[in-house]
Amino acid sequence: MTDAFIPPAKPIIGDDEREAVDRVLRSGMVAQGPEVAAFEQEFADVLVQGRASVAVNSGTSGLHLGLLAAGIGPGDEVIVPSFTFAATANSVALTGATPVFADIEPEQFSLDPAAVEAAITERTAAIMPVHLYGHPARMTELGELAERRGLALFEDAAQAHGASLHGRNVGTFGRFAMFSLYPTKNMTSGEGGMVSCDSAELVRAVKLLRNQGMEAQYQNEVVGFNARMTDIHAAIGRVQLTKVGAWTAARRANAATLDRELRGVTVPPVADGAVHVYHQYTIRVPEDRDGFVAALKQQYGVGSGVYYPVPNHRLASLEHFAPGLHLEQTERAAAEVVSLPVHPSLSRRDLERIVEGVNALAGAGA
Repeated sequence: MTDAFIPPAKPIIGDDEREAVDRVLRSGMVAQGPEVAAFEQEFADVLVQGRASVAVNSGTSGLHLGLLAAGIGPGDEVIVPSFTFAATANSVALTGATPVFADIEPEQFSLDPAAVEAAITERTAAIMPVHLYGHPARMTELGELAERRGLALFEDAAQAHGASLHGRNVGTFGRFAMFSLYPTKNMTSGEGGMVSCDSAELVRAVKLLRNQGMEAQYQNEVVGFNARMTDIHAAIGRVQLTKVGAWTAARRANAATLDRELRGVTVPPVADGAVHVYHQYTIRVPEDRDGFVAALKQQYGVGSGVYYPVPNHRLASLEHFAPGLHLEQTERAAAEVVSLPVHPSLSRRDLERIVEGVNALAGAGA
């Protein structure tokens, strides 16, 4: 095998981003300033249908501050999936509230509304689904459930920039939503996060919390954090925002090729009315998933990822919140999922090699 290794993800940073950073460095204004303000407005206009957005220094900070701004704290329970990155539950725990893990449905790996309803107690304050892999969660059913039971609805949209459901963008369903801007996401600011908010009050609360509790200098109103985004990171994000639409189209085209040509594995189903932005292209391999991953790399030079091999409720850091809990679909997914390369840098030959390797290893090809 002489072809170059195909990585599972590949951040795209070009001359435009470098020039934007240099412009900020030349300006002398590198901390939070005009670039951040411009990025917040442009992000709102492009990705969340005008909903006000607040830039922070990471996606995890976005979740944490959003929860605090929405009033979540000790004594509260927030229902979350266990099949996600630990930041989802970590952010709840960091407020002093309790993450309550509910099972997922098997198609899009999002919170199962029936499992969520079964997990509601008198302490439940909110539901926080994850739009995993870039596919929108079941927001219609979850929204109806939240309204009927008097609960807040939040969104972990870390992986779902531009995804939508029935014409409505993710990030516009809950009281707040968090988008990650980590380098491996569909767009990046180098590091950072964005919080879209449904009210001016929530916007102000998140802004206070990100800046030591201050709106005016030295006028601290609440105990806050230093969770600001720099103008350097915002400048990168502004450039990436002009490109994410084309990159998403490329991801969707690559996914369509894989959908057509893969054999012997379960490809990602897309719900009616959903636009999937394919942060990850995730298949199921029911038998010897880890052997499949190793062989795909060794024999075909194709990288892949397992997101996530250990559910949150089994992690040493979080298992005390759910001792003895069994989540059937979550644990099955953790044992079977494999995410294949789908990023915009793939060539036609790359796609052919991915298909060749998967089909051969799945027993459906030469």
